[in-house]
Amino acid sequence: METHGGRGLYDLSSEETAKTHEAAEGIALLSPDPGTPFGQALGAAKARGGPQAYPGSPLVAEALLRPQDRLVLMEAHPKEHAGLKRTMRGTIAEVHRRNGYEGSLALAPLEPRRGLVLIDPSYEDKTEYERAGRHTLALRKKWPEAAVLIWYPLLKAGRHKDLLGVLEGDDSLVSEVSFSLKEGRGMTGSGLVLLGAPYGADAAFERALAQGTPVLKPLR
Repeated sequence: METHGGRGLYDLSSEETAKTHEAAEGIALLSPDPGTPFGQALGAAKARGGPQAYPGSPLVAEALLRPQDRLVLMEAHPKEHAGLKRTMRGTIAEVHRRNGYEGSLALAPLEPRRGLVLIDPSYEDKTEYERAGRHTLALRKKWPEAAVLIWYPLLKAGRHKDLLGVLEGDDSLVSEVSFSLKEGRGMTGSGLVLLGAPYGADAAFERALAQGTPVLKPLR
């Protein structure tokens, strides 16, 4: 389950992408091993959308599903939701146009009971950090069998500490990386915090990070 699905598939040659230079300073410098989970997802996206296609998290998840799995995606923004519907057409994904916080609590727990919830809001509102943390605690209380993975940006303001502070005391796995954008503005890195981590999750984080070493510097 994902609370903020976005459009699911991105074009790295688009005018929007060219303005930020993020792809040129990030994914364009990497050569993911096609035998790894991310390499598989990237290959599937390129086969579907062309050499400049890049998968959002819904397509990464979809590429790795087992026959018995479900995929439930939420996106509230009308334009992004329409894009997500197009991207996931022909897949087993259930796409909802609704607030991801409200929707995930309403639908939880899913069957089968063991699952993964990805929470990756835009954090445009500075209160989003604390909100994401409190939502995670409420979701874990209702669906204790689920692992919850939260993505967050690292900014000079350090607001991600509000999120981690809410989650303090709950057993979690945290991974943070830094990177340098040429213009020196915006994000200085990003982080992941995983609650209810299954066995082997820490090793999986390390394997994924190893592929990003040309761009990413581990912080913890």
